Parts: sequence; C-alpha cells; structure tokens
Amino acid sequence: MGKEIRLAVVGVGNCASALIQGLAYYAHEPGEWGLMHRQLGGYDVTDIRPVVAFDVDGRKVGRDLAEAIFAPPNCCYRLPDLEVPAAGVTVLMGPVEDGVPPHLARLVDVAPRPPVDIVRALKDSGAQVVLNMVPTGSAKAARLYAQAALDAGAAFISGMPELIVSDSAFSAAALARKVPLIGDDVKSQLGGTIIHRALVQLMLERGIRIRKTYQLNYAGNTDFLNLVNRGESKEKTKREAVESLIPYDANVSPAFAYVRNMDDRKTTRFYFELENFSGVPVTLDAQLEVEDSANFAGIAVDAIRCCRLALDRGIGGALTSASAFFSKHPPKQIPDEEALGMLDEFVKGSRER
Repeated sequence: MGKEIRLAVVGVGNCASALIQGLAYYAHEPGEWGLMHRQLGGYDVTDIRPVVAFDVDGRKVGRDLAEAIFAPPNCCYRLPDLEVPAAGVTVLMGPVEDGVPPHLARLVDVAPRPPVDIVRALKDSGAQVVLNMVPTGSAKAARLYAQAALDAGAAFISGMPELIVSDSAFSAAALARKVPLIGDDVKSQLGGTIIHRALVQLMLERGIRIRKTYQLNYAGNTDFLNLVNRGESKEKTKREAVESLIPYDANVSPAFAYVRNMDDRKTTRFYFELENFSGVPVTLDAQLEVEDSANFAGIAVDAIRCCRLALDRGIGGALTSASAFFSKHPPKQIPDEEALGMLDEFVKGSRER
C-alpha cells in the first residue's frame, strides 16, 4: 500500500462531492493554494484514496463514486474544466435507520436494496479511516458506522454533530482497541464557527464585553433543509464552540434557515451587541459567503491524514489536539491558537495526541 491512505466515505452528499473533486484537482495542481497543509506528517493530500463508499439514494447506490457525487439531490459547486476520473469504487447500500426523515424523503430516492454488512465491507476494502457525513440528526445511523469502524479497526472521523467522540465510553473503547477518533462536527475551513470564535477572542483580548451575539446561517442544500427541521445537535455544537471561550455569561445563539435556490452557497451573518471603555455600546454586524461543502473538505483532508499518523504510531482514542482544532465539539475545548500549536506538535511526533 505504501503511503496510501485508504478512506471509507459515509454519505455521498455535497461534502463527499467537494472532497472527491478536490482530490482530483490537487492530483494535477502541485501548489498549496486552498490547503492548510500540502504535506502533513509525510503524507501528501493526494495520498488519500477512497476505497469504499456508502449511501442510501438509488441514484448513487450501484454507481461509481466519481459519478455518484454529481447525482441529485447534490448541488455542490462543480469545479470548471475538471474531469474526475473513475474511482473504481461502487457505492454500497448503507442502513437507512434515521437518515431519511419525512422532510428529506421528497428529495431522497431510497434504493430498494438491503443494506450491506458495514464491518465486512470496511474489512474487505482495507479501509483505514472512516469519514462520517450522514445527515445531522441521524443519531442511529451515525453510531452504527462508528461502531462498525471500531469493529473493523479503522479510525473514525465524526464529521457531523452527533456526539460520538465526546462520548467517554465510546472513546474509552477506541482507546483500548487503538482506534483513533476525531470529532465531533467539523469546523469549516473558513466558516461561521471559526470566524465567530476569532471575533470573540478579539473582543476578549481588547477588553470588549459581549452582551449578546448570534450567528445566522442559511443555504439551499439538503443539509440546511435538515438543519431547519432537526438541528438541535448542530445548534448545541455551534453554541458551545462560542460559549466555551467567554469567561462570563453572554447571550449566544446560532440559527439556521433554508433558502432553496441558494443551492450549496451559504451565507453567515454575525451580530454582536458589545460594550467598550466605560460601558459605551458598540454593535458589530458582519457577513460571510462561501461554498459550504468545500469548506468541509478543506478540513477533512487534514483530519484524515492525522488519523493515519495516529494509526502509524499505534495511538487510539480521541486525538485531543486534532479534535480541538478541527471540530466544533471536541471532548476538550481549547482556544484555536493553542490547539494549532498542539496539532503541530502532534504532527511532528512530540505530542502523543
């Protein structure tokens, strides 16, 4: 296998589309633009190779992964003039469980097939890292894949806001089996949570008191349709990611809206009510627009490689530094600048996790 990183893709949605397109892009682009690390611990971004994929939509199941990423209802930004080569990976039928609630049923064409044995599929493919991207609120489905990764001895990245890595019992089991974990809920490469945290940190460093702040996110992909209908876990991870930095009570609230014709384009609005010197009121109102799924993929490629480094070193359980830097709700919240320093130490091998 050499330095290849064998990846299991769980959920062939927009995030998977952005990731697979990006891997094809960097196969022909030698530069570092758009990457936090072209090389990480000796692994190039192009060393990541999908070897197995799972979904439940009949327009994706049974097709090559390179074709399935463009099937409806996906609406991810399509890189111009890029040909994504056949992956040689046929998308397998996964368990539906709670992954297709009524509000998504009109957009998802569930394949009339029985689910495969996930553990067997992971073992047969030689998957080393499992990247979970099932819809928010799919608690049963997410935990099935997490347990399957544990049973197959593959590292697990909790890319959505089901609190799996934060579950002490699950993390303890992964530690005992030397299965690395990163999670929960990926922070975007340049998204609402990381910018909100940076703004909060700036206020604290400048002596500005935060009275109230909210973050409103809206887009037109299936993730946002899902968030509007069952976004409790996402609200929790986003709120706590900001609240954890503020050493006093402040009114913090994230919210979501679905705007169908925005597709995968996401707008985030940040609003602050503040006080500066002598309690004088200050207001800050800012806005960000991004292609949502590429923001996920930019983090995923580094998280995948950190998992492989942990496997190489025989380290299991929650990877503290990687989880704190890459995830909204890690087992231990750490300020981003400190987490980045810890992550650098982990990559160099001077920190165990």
